[in-house]
Amino acid sequence: MSLDLVYRQAVLSVAGNPKVEALIKGRARSLVRRYVAGESLEEALQAAERLEAEGVHAILDLLGEMVHSEEEARGFQAGILELVRKISERPWPKYVSLKLTQLGLDLSEALALELMRGILREAEPRGVFVRLDMEDSPRVDATLRLYKALREEGFHGVGLVLQSYLFRTEKDLLDLLPYKPNLRLVKGAYREPKEVAFQDKRLIDAEFLHLGKLALKEGLYVAFATHDPRLIAEVKRYTQAMGVPRDRFEFQLLFGVRPEEQRRLAQEGYTVRAYVPYGTHWYPYLSRRIAERPENLFLVLRSLLGG
Repeated sequence: MSLDLVYRQAVLSVAGNPKVEALIKGRARSLVRRYVAGESLEEALQAAERLEAEGVHAILDLLGEMVHSEEEARGFQAGILELVRKISERPWPKYVSLKLTQLGLDLSEALALELMRGILREAEPRGVFVRLDMEDSPRVDATLRLYKALREEGFHGVGLVLQSYLFRTEKDLLDLLPYKPNLRLVKGAYREPKEVAFQDKRLIDAEFLHLGKLALKEGLYVAFATHDPRLIAEVKRYTQAMGVPRDRFEFQLLFGVRPEEQRRLAQEGYTVRAYVPYGTHWYPYLSRRIAERPENLFLVLRSLLGG
């Protein structure tokens, strides 16, 4: 196992400790503001406006996952519907991302499907694209089933995410080809066992490029979600060499991470989107960001020591 993976798994394990969660929630607000646009929808829309002024489009995400009741799931649906209506009033590209577990996937697939139908019935007529985030490996099959069900019901303004660190992903990609999915490709940010996921960063990176090239060859629209300069450079080289037009793919990066790279790619004429999370349920998201980059752990420690 690579040092990167050892670090990530260690951080995610510690982050699950309730005492650590309480400490970070109480004293690491400065780091939160770096990666989360705010707790309100208005703050998120203001952050999106600033990005648009720099040529970078926004992916808005009301943070939340793994709810414990139907009431909680319906509350998140109401929040997402408010987001859909508000963003539809803006002149820039309209793009929303969500997790199915915040709509009750763990409680009932039928409930999550019902709530997703309600969201898409509001979103599609307003030109709002909705991306279903992919969560940890036990939830992949259910997420794929719901995506396919929505497409078979006639919804088209919905996309999916695949993770390159899972052994199964190439098969999942091939199985999805009849649906011609709008695909976001990520490496994967959850703590996964060696039985289901690559544990070596080099293999994860290689698989990321392999899957992206395969998807492009199959005619899919691909959003490459990475901050790695080497991977970005290889995507640019490959698409230029193969004559893949720039309206067939895009780059996606996280709010607060390498903003200068986001602006530079946009200035070069690529479609660039920044994932802009907001809301009060930010702790799981922040934990995964800390696990991705050791520098973020130092920022947390500095926040804690400095109060």
